Amino acid sequence: ATGSNAQIAKAFGTHESRYVDQQENKTFFANDDAASVPASLAQVVQGVTGLNNKTVRTTRLAKPNGATSHATPSGFGPAQYDGAYNLNKISADGTGSTVALWEFDGYAAGNLKTYDSQFGLSGPAVSTVSVDGANYDSSPGQGQGEVELDSEIVRGVAPKAQQLVYEAPNTDQGELDMAAQIVSENKVSVISISWGSCEPDTTAASMTAVDNSFKQAAAQGISIFSASGDDGSRDCTRSTSGSSVKAVDFPASSPHNTGVGGTNLKVTSGNGYSSESAWSTAGGGVSTQFAQPSWQTGTGISGSMRTVPDVSSNADPASGFAIYTQGTSSPGWQVYGGTSAAAPLWSGYAALFNQKAKAAGQSALGEANPKLYSIANGSGYGSAFHDVTSGKNQDFSTKSGYDQVTGWGTPAADGLSTALLGGGGGTTPPPSGGCTSAQLLGNAGFESGSSTWTSSSGVITTDSGEAAHSGSYKAWLDGYGSAHTDTLSQTVSIPAGCKASFSFWLHIDTAETGSTAYDKLTVQANSTTVATYSNADAASGYVQKTIDLSAFAGKTVTLKFTGVEDSSQQTSFVIDDTALSIS
Repeated sequence: ATGSNAQIAKAFGTHESRYVDQQENKTFFANDDAASVPASLAQVVQGVTGLNNKTVRTTRLAKPNGATSHATPSGFGPAQYDGAYNLNKISADGTGSTVALWEFDGYAAGNLKTYDSQFGLSGPAVSTVSVDGANYDSSPGQGQGEVELDSEIVRGVAPKAQQLVYEAPNTDQGELDMAAQIVSENKVSVISISWGSCEPDTTAASMTAVDNSFKQAAAQGISIFSASGDDGSRDCTRSTSGSSVKAVDFPASSPHNTGVGGTNLKVTSGNGYSSESAWSTAGGGVSTQFAQPSWQTGTGISGSMRTVPDVSSNADPASGFAIYTQGTSSPGWQVYGGTSAAAPLWSGYAALFNQKAKAAGQSALGEANPKLYSIANGSGYGSAFHDVTSGKNQDFSTKSGYDQVTGWGTPAADGLSTALLGGGGGTTPPPSGGCTSAQLLGNAGFESGSSTWTSSSGVITTDSGEAAHSGSYKAWLDGYGSAHTDTLSQTVSIPAGCKASFSFWLHIDTAETGSTAYDKLTVQANSTTVATYSNADAASGYVQKTIDLSAFAGKTVTLKFTGVEDSSQQTSFVIDDTALSIS
């Protein structure tokens, strides 16, 4: 929607003013008070974005002190990082995979070609995809080094992968539209993100809106790897809230992203893995925005909120990467680090894995975290990851297993691929290494709103038209009395060897009569329909339903409800107090 300043003031209870960012020497417009909406719209409006064009995201890139351009490469090239992480032992080059680079600036194609030539790499030409008319390539700005770092690291890991550089205006609206465009075009299987901002200085509305697109990406089988930040556990150090605040970086904190932290890597003379320690300013900590997802288990960290990072790789500029990019006056070889380098390295790995998975008749990596955590909690952890146990950031120390500096650690790519492929390239997903009784669904009673669930608009609600089984929230599908389809889903990993039982309370309220099934609710586990209900099953109250899902043990499964209503006489399918119990 567009409107005049007066119309905006009337609609949202605020008005626009013009400001100057002294640090960036840029003029921008912004609302001078928080936007509000009428109470009657509160249930259907998640947020209001686009009321400002202030720069919102910065790079997660770091350089060594006193860094200068070099005539020849200095720092790690592909032979070093591919060798240390066993990326060269997967027998893949990224053929058939497509990676989206998430950018707010442009690049010089000639710089990328120089990098390729130096290291003997060849692959599809990098392509730019414009978002909201943005295209910086004719005159890249200060973020050029970030874009070229991202592209060159992905090329070094997966040279034959197609790269699409999505370039968007660096605003809330630009970021939201980039996320929506990537998932709607659905051309990629991996997204690499090396820009971010600390959660306290990012509007909740924009985080929610962007994360909704990330949910869609997860549903479409797209992996997302995001840099966890370069200011340690105090991610607002260089922004408004300042260094006294413990904070994590968005979008790495999104539950649908794999947040990538940073290490200092040492490589042997033969380009093998020597040792690793945490980078002292690697981003990590506890989100204040997102609840702990159901798959984030085995970390040994108490609490109800998401923690980051999930994994890590080399990021310390003291062990930085050789990157060919624009210097202060002309192109040259630079040494770059930062979690900006770690995220594209993992994205390149996902491109390699997707090629291997396709050859084995399996699906792409997709939403990575449920699978990575399943492996990390199992007996194969030591062969799939390098566990980093030395070093710290400001507030957290490394330890055996998971920690809030390096996550589960860095990739042992060949072992990790074997585990993801089920141990021998077959069709059985990785085991979890145990079957402790547990309930696996996140936000099982919907009391945290839409957290961890993906649903049609308005499905998860406190609307008084239908009562909840308990609490205030429930999921209300259909009930419109016209042709309509609603969906509700959540993805979860079921450990191997477990008995699994999916239960929920269902109330079917209908205006239909007779025993003919006009309106239907189907329940699916992945593509398998495990139950079907209709208006003919209506009852005066809630009835508990239980479905045996033991056949899905050892797999990542998407549980999905689909309610389809015909053109007359409403039927409401109301779901509450779900559970996926294993024993």
